[in-house]
This record gives sequence, structure tokens and C-alpha cells, in this order.
Amino acid sequence: MAKSSSLNVRVVEGRALPAKDVDLAPRDISGTSDPFARVFWGSQSLETSTIKKTRFPHWDEVLELREMPGSPSPLRVELWDWDMVGKNDFLGMVEFPPQVLQQNPPNGWFHLLPFPRAEEDSGGSLGALRLKVRLTEDRVLPSQYYQPLRELLMESVLRPAEEDAASPLAVLEELTSGDCRQELATKLVKLFLGQGLAGPFLDYLTRREVARTTDPNTLFRSNSLASKSMEQFLKLVGMPYLHEVLRPVINRVFEERKYMELDPCKMDLGRTRRISFKGAPSEEHVREVSLGLLTGYLGPIMDAIVGSVGRCPPAIRLAFKQLRHCVEERFPQAEHEDVKNLAISGFLFLRFFAPAILTPKLFDLRDQHADPQTSRSLLLLAKAVQSIGNLGQQLGQGKELWMAPLHPFLLQSISRVRDFLDQLVDVDGKEEPGGPARALVPPSVTVREGYLLKRKEEPSGLATRFAFKKRYFRLSGEMLSYSRNPEWQTRSSIPVSHIRAVERVDEGAFQLPHVMQVVTQDGAGALHTTYLQCKNVNELNQWLSALRKASAPNPDKLAACHPGAFRSAHWTCCLQAERSAAGCSRTHSGVTLGDWSDPLDPDAETQMVYRQLLLGRDRLRMKFLEDSNLVTTPEADTEKGACPDALAHQREAAARLLEVLADLDQAHEEFQHQEQRKVALRPLRP
Repeated sequence: MAKSSSLNVRVVEGRALPAKDVDLAPRDISGTSDPFARVFWGSQSLETSTIKKTRFPHWDEVLELREMPGSPSPLRVELWDWDMVGKNDFLGMVEFPPQVLQQNPPNGWFHLLPFPRAEEDSGGSLGALRLKVRLTEDRVLPSQYYQPLRELLMESVLRPAEEDAASPLAVLEELTSGDCRQELATKLVKLFLGQGLAGPFLDYLTRREVARTTDPNTLFRSNSLASKSMEQFLKLVGMPYLHEVLRPVINRVFEERKYMELDPCKMDLGRTRRISFKGAPSEEHVREVSLGLLTGYLGPIMDAIVGSVGRCPPAIRLAFKQLRHCVEERFPQAEHEDVKNLAISGFLFLRFFAPAILTPKLFDLRDQHADPQTSRSLLLLAKAVQSIGNLGQQLGQGKELWMAPLHPFLLQSISRVRDFLDQLVDVDGKEEPGGPARALVPPSVTVREGYLLKRKEEPSGLATRFAFKKRYFRLSGEMLSYSRNPEWQTRSSIPVSHIRAVERVDEGAFQLPHVMQVVTQDGAGALHTTYLQCKNVNELNQWLSALRKASAPNPDKLAACHPGAFRSAHWTCCLQAERSAAGCSRTHSGVTLGDWSDPLDPDAETQMVYRQLLLGRDRLRMKFLEDSNLVTTPEADTEKGACPDALAHQREAAARLLEVLADLDQAHEEFQHQEQRKVALRPLRP
């Protein structure tokens, strides 16, 4: 059993103080700053991107931190001015104690303060920072306690279609409010992926959504659980595919920084001098040059998309095939011929490709947000891709008539997209990728290689920075090997079959960022830990993912390990004095889905579903059980517009769900009492 806390910190923007009309303190000669935010919580720290040359930065980035065992930690957010040469300059900070995070999480504007020991006082003129913080605390029980709830959910998608409305998953869907749907959708998709049932799960939600839709023009246009689940499924499974398709052109847009504009209300005619020196600038000239640039980017984007059928993950193609079949059955009329294509393109183009083009950083296509000029170019490209994904519906209508010069290109692309969608769903097979542990990496294929810093075995008396040595690593399905450089003949190796855990390491363990640990077990059963440092967080995520995939089939994975290191006769994470002490933090032994993704964690995912059900438990009782005491006759049920048999099945499902929730309640209470007894029995320190 483990207790975990996660903190979501949304860093929105910085601005002038309302009373003093001052903005973030300028630090550069230009009178502006290059601000970035650094967030600290316990031993965890994360940074936002750097916004160049501004005193009014807008990030709107969400940073998620996980608290390690120990006493509650305060949250501190610092603003810094990035400098290419020399050290970064401090701009200000805000800090919140643990009680505030638990009882009244920050949400709004906060005055920036100097460091408590700052030599120079800003006089209250450091500016302000807008934040929104959400603290989630969960006690995750041993896996067997969640099995009944998991079985109920899995049973929902395996039942006959006519029983959809009476399933426990249908009850959960009705209880979920719009605010929680995205988080719930993510957890459910990961949960069903881990069980090899993502396809049936999406098919189940699709059937229900299609069945209750009367106007095909509104199909999947709302933020229903079905829409959010398909959207999250694409992000979880399709991110490497998205990167392969879009990254080359997105990089070009960032590197070339061309000025493009079609809207006459937004044209800056002064910029045409940078484009051409021929004659006086005019709207027509800007429009003509911009049209050429836009089609010069859109052409390769569309070529990459329509040519990507073979690279699209089979799980996505199978999901779209089933989606199309379901829509065709519901709307078979000739006038609705395009609905089956719109259902797929709505997800693939409107909820996947277009948002990634608009905000590449959120899809890990770029490390930094775009500057204003590049951001406008990306918006124009995203609008064009969105129009193509709508298959020409409402083209030329609405307020954006200035997009008309692009219409010939868009119409030509739409016919190519229809052919692409036909090929995309032309796929056989029902195997569900991403299911329970299986060999995901071919034995002899090198799946990742590069330089990492490796900590020397049991360094004695060395300063931390000297304990890590640069080595070249290669990972295949059989072996993790390393040497001084790629050409070095003498290599050391770790059999992949010996790996029992691959986890992040707290930054405070070695006072170093981006460190991971590979825990192995030798033939005698002894555990050994190898610490590796990556150069940045992206590389860390990629190595974590690759190692977890390679070791996915291994038996006897560790349920817990130490996120710290054993130094100075104790573990830095939990302060236990025995090197052999049991781990204090749960491991993530599930299969990862992409180079950026978190691992599958069925217990934590089921715990979140349980927490969501608790919020709706009273509504569940009132809607399905207490009403049944008032309305008991079939005639009364019929008058309410419901089939008596369906209502009876729904009440049965609700009763089973409430019973499972009660068992989990009891388990949580028992573990809480055990923790309290352990605390009471601990000897008091003098």
C-alpha cells in the first residue's frame, strides 16, 4: 500500500501589479526579460519554457509534480531571467505552505516577492504571477483490492450491445461531470489498454454515443466521455506517429520564421520590405506571397499525412474501422454518406493534427512555445488543416472569407483525404497492441543508444559530480551494454532479463537533475542499482520508456523501490538506516505507450475511478435505488419512458457498484487505522 500526492501547477502568465502599474522587472539592456518559471515542491522541481524579450510573459503551461514520502512540503514558484552568457537573474517568487495547498489551493494573481535573504529589496515592484494549483492526494491499495472494480468495468465492454445501458461503465458515464471527463477518460483509456481491451472500450462508448445522436451534424462534437476517450487514446498511442508526420514541417516553420498573413485586418504592410523590395507594399502583394508560403508548408503536411497509412499504429486503424462501421449502421441514408468519414477526420484532423500544429510544445514537437509571428503562421496552417478535416463543410461561409485564396488547395486536398481515410480503415486483425506484458522489443535490434552519465559502483569519498562518468550505452531486447565510446571494444553489459525496476530518482539524492535507476537481480537473488543521468527531461523520458518496454515481459518485478539513494548510512528519500530496507515508493512496472508517455499503472488508475465514483455515490443511490422504492410497477416505469427490464438491469448494476465501493471504503479505513497505529507506536525522539 502506498500513499501518493500529485500537484498540478498551471503557470499562466506574468503581468503588472494592479496598484503600481509595473510589470516584471526588466533585466536585459533592451528593457525586457527572457522569463521562465521554476517550480519547487519537496525534492521535485520543474521549469516552464522561456519566453523571449517580454515583460508580460504568457506560458499557460501545466507542470505536474509528485510528492515523495515524508512531511508535507510547501510550494515555491520562482521567476528567472534567462541569460545566454553568465548566470540567470532572479525576478521574484511566490510561496505557499502545505496547509494552503490542502485547504485553499491557489488560483489567481499573486504578488512576486524577493528572496527572504535578498541583498536588494525590490520595494514591492517585482510584478505579479497568475497561477492555478490543484493538489491530489491518494492512498493506493494493494492490487487485489481493486480487482472487483476492474472486473466490473471490463465486464461492461464485453457484454452484448443490447446491455450497454445497464452496465457499470454506463452508470459511471452518467455520474461524470464535464470538468472531470478528460482526467477520467485518460485513466480509463490507460486502464483498458493495460488489459488489452482498448478497442472494445472505445467501441462500447462509440455505440452509446452514436445511439443517442439524432442529428449526424452533431456527432462527437461535444466533450462527451466517448469524444474525450478517443482523443486521449490518440495522444497515448499515436504520439510517435504524430511526431513522424508533422515534425519536419513544424521545424521548418520555426526555423524559417516567414511572415504570412491573409487577413487584411491583421496585415502589417511594413513587413513586406523583408519579403520583397519590388515596388510599394500592398495588401495584394502580401496576400500573394503569403499564399505561396502557406501552400509551400501545407503541401508537405498533406503529403506526409496521406502517405502515412502504413505508419499509423494498428490500434488506431482498428479503432477507426470499428467507428466507421458503427456510424454507417446508424446513418445508412445516401444523404449522410460523408458522416462516416467526418467521424474519423473529426478526431484525426480536428482533435489531433490541427491542435498539434497550433501548439507544438503541448505535443512535444518543440521544446519552446512559438514567438508571436510564428504562432500566427501556425494558426493559419492549423485553420487550413481543420478545414480539410471538415471535408469542405461550410467552406466559404462564416466570418473568415479572407481564407478564400486557399480554397482551391483545400478542395484538392479533401479528395486526397477521403482516399486516405478509406485506406486507413482497410485493415485486418483484432490483436490489441499495448496489452499485458509481452515482448515489445526485438531481441537483437538496438532500440536506443547514446551517451549517459553512469555512477561508479560504491564510490568512496568522491564528490557527487566526480562519481558519474560518461559512457556510451546501447539497448536491445536482450542487453543493456556500455563502454567508453561507440568504437570501444571492451563493453560491460546488463542482461535485460535481470531488470526488476526502472524508475526516476529524486533530484535531491545526488543534487543532480534527470537521474534514473535500473534495478537488477543477479542469480543469487541480490539486488543491484545502476544510476544513470540524462542530459534533459526528454532524454530521460525516452530512456525510461525504452527500458520499460524492453523489460516488460520480465517476471518478479519490484512492487516498490527507493526514489532516493543510500548515502551517509541512510536512504535520502525515507531516512531508513538499513540498505536492505523495503522500498518506500511504488514502482511503475507497466508498459509505456510512447517515448513521452507515463507508464500504465492499473492500481492508480482504478483508484482514480473509485474516487470519481465516490463523488457521485449519492446521486447513484437516488437515481437507481431510492427511486425504485417509489416506483415499483411496470406501468409507472413505462410512463417515465423507460423499459422496465432496462431499469431493472440498471438498478442491479448500481447495486453491485455500490457494494464494490463499500468494500473499497472499508479497505481504505483499515489501512488508515494501521498507519495511525504505526505512528502511535513509534518511539518519540528526545
